Amino acid sequence: MVSDRGMVTKANLDAMRAQAGVFWITALKAPQVKRLVRDGQLQLSLFDQQNLAEISDEENYPGERLVVCRNPLVAAERARKREDLLRATEAELAPIQARVEQGTLQGEAEIGLAVGAVWNRFRMRKHFEVEISDTRLGFERKQEQIEREAALDGIYVLRTSVPAETLESAEVVRSYKQLKEVERGFRTIKGPELELRPIHHRLEDRVRAHVFLCTLAYYLEWHLRQTWAELTFKDECPPISPDPVAKAQRSPEAERKARTKRTAAGQPCHSFRGLIAELARRTQNTVRIPGGEGAFTQLSEPTPLQARALELVRTAEIA
Repeated sequence: MVSDRGMVTKANLDAMRAQAGVFWITALKAPQVKRLVRDGQLQLSLFDQQNLAEISDEENYPGERLVVCRNPLVAAERARKREDLLRATEAELAPIQARVEQGTLQGEAEIGLAVGAVWNRFRMRKHFEVEISDTRLGFERKQEQIEREAALDGIYVLRTSVPAETLESAEVVRSYKQLKEVERGFRTIKGPELELRPIHHRLEDRVRAHVFLCTLAYYLEWHLRQTWAELTFKDECPPISPDPVAKAQRSPEAERKARTKRTAAGQPCHSFRGLIAELARRTQNTVRIPGGEGAFTQLSEPTPLQARALELVRTAEIA
């Protein structure tokens, strides 16, 4: 069982732990990671030469494995965003400070309201030391605190009950990263194709039926995406990176399709939605015999693209 850190509770984990043969993988939240560093269980020097390590904390996580990872790309992005937000906050506070110095903004409450609007916008209050009085506004960065937070940029800790002989550390990371497929599934179900919401039902059984049909439709779509991979931009054979923490790379064939917008057969590549629209252009005509009541239906001849898509579906059904 793989779960996002925000979706699992201690009670859930205890319930799974009580079931024989049930194991789980999840992640620690930011305060828990900070506690590991504070207590000395997680040494940041671990990442001087590597980006993946395994530690333990029997006091707080008995019988569990803690897999610690550091992604330098995520670390750099978080550092950039933090610095941008800090500078934007200072840029918004500077005019307020100037108004206070000029005397056009006075009173601790009025100044506090103006400053509060900046905190609400950028959420950087924790990184500033602020002094407000009736005639003064002063602020400066809490540089030491910022540096402590920056030291944890890109670091995340997975916790699991899976034994090491069943799943090594690298496979624990790869398994957790597969949550991206779940997130993609939720986006698809809520998207314009399936439209799970809004639900215009009132009775419980009808709501359940609606959700079930949307889930069933997504199951069909998932299989169609796999079946039509050669006709779309989907990576048919994504490479398995030896480094599970590093950013995933697309295969050379997928890069070629993205660059040329052509399949291996030289046909134009399509998005999944575009391929569905192309198939929808096939028509069914009702042919009536002049002077009589006889009639029959006839499908239009498929285009090469439509024919290949239908052939792939038939092949998948046989397999």
